[in-house]
Amino acid sequence: MSFASLEFLIFFSVVFVFVLFLQKFKNTLYKEFFLLVASYFFYGYWDWRFCFLLLFVTVAAYITALFSHKKLALAVGIIVPLVVLGFFKYFNFFLDSLETLINKDIGTLAIILPVGISFYTFQALSYVIDVKREKIPAEKIFIKLALYISFFPQLVAGPIVKASDFLPQLRKDRHITLKNVETGIQLMVFGLVKKIVIADHLSVFVDDVFNTPAAFSWISILLAVISYSIQIYFDFSGYSDIAIGCAKCFGYDFCPNFNMPYISENVTAFWRRWHISLSTWLKEYLYIPLGGNRKGKARQYINLFITMLLGGLWHGASWTFVFWGALHGGALCIDKLIPKKKKRKTIFRVLSVLGTFLFVSFTWIFFRSDSFTNAWLIIKGIFTLQDGIIQPFFWTFIAIAVVCIGTVIAIIRTKKRNEYEVNGFYPLFNLNTVLGLTILFLVCGLILGLAFTGEHPFVYFQF
Repeated sequence: MSFASLEFLIFFSVVFVFVLFLQKFKNTLYKEFFLLVASYFFYGYWDWRFCFLLLFVTVAAYITALFSHKKLALAVGIIVPLVVLGFFKYFNFFLDSLETLINKDIGTLAIILPVGISFYTFQALSYVIDVKREKIPAEKIFIKLALYISFFPQLVAGPIVKASDFLPQLRKDRHITLKNVETGIQLMVFGLVKKIVIADHLSVFVDDVFNTPAAFSWISILLAVISYSIQIYFDFSGYSDIAIGCAKCFGYDFCPNFNMPYISENVTAFWRRWHISLSTWLKEYLYIPLGGNRKGKARQYINLFITMLLGGLWHGASWTFVFWGALHGGALCIDKLIPKKKKRKTIFRVLSVLGTFLFVSFTWIFFRSDSFTNAWLIIKGIFTLQDGIIQPFFWTFIAIAVVCIGTVIAIIRTKKRNEYEVNGFYPLFNLNTVLGLTILFLVCGLILGLAFTGEHPFVYFQF
């Protein structure tokens, strides 16, 4: 059940009406239990069998956290999600790699990758670790913990919500309010525009070029690479906006997951703005436990590189993802070596933003390609000025214009507010005004009139 579908609209409406009714009861467990059942229904819509896997991970986290003072329980609480993730996502990958290494056919298993497994296993891990660190107490009410791990807005593609952020909200009586609904609906509408009006249209061109790069000219390939950079941003940030808005409608708050990453002046800034929930998770639960920057410069660079290497592997069971992570890990290390100046001339800042964008776009080639061979054909086609089909795809220029206009608006708004850092999270409109309602209806009209009608699941569903 995709967010960009009629089925989800019906599902969301039914769940919203029932929750609105159930919040009349003083005991919040009625509402939370219903949301839990709805979340399992949402997850089971893809494949009901994996609901048992989700339940298993949840039960393991619940029991081990209650006994987190014992080392064995903590070890089990960490190992179980990692084993589940490793088996379903990486078992065949490592077998294939071993076959290549020893040049012998071992055989693989017919394993179906459960939707969202990378996200809910990370949330289970964060809960167990946070309890051990005494950041939060162990949750004794199973329904609350199960809802945290399986809450349907963020279940299949994030954002990765930390237990220390969400569980305290479940301990309060979070009601549906008109203000929250106004905010949530607007976020969901903006997210849908990003996904089905921009990202899905771009995907048509991107898929054509990446599937047959030898047939296209270098300029078309370059446009496809830029298009993919914008596509994946609008696709994933669009999903995150819908998830955040959906949770907001029910009275729960998720942190923003994107903050205009393509205005970053370096790779470090990029990762503070891109997939914020993942970069925060990796920093807090991997980079810092490895030693962070506390054990000297050399160790810091090693820790950064390892973190990004594993971050690349988290995205997918392929060496192209590992290499993508390695490129970003190396760039982060180099970035640490370069001294930072607080004030630089505008021209240097613009060139830094452009350089960072080009580097990130280059690395997306390995992220998008299904093999190193395909990635090499893309790179070779650009740098050899390859002849072929010239296709100036209309939606690419529309998407570039949207990014540029949004950036300018955000910068102007930042200066008016005398803020130091540009913040790209939407200025939400007052729906009690004619202007606010007009803009909302215009955006809804864009969705209805320009929506791509083909079947294109969210990019991060595969992770």
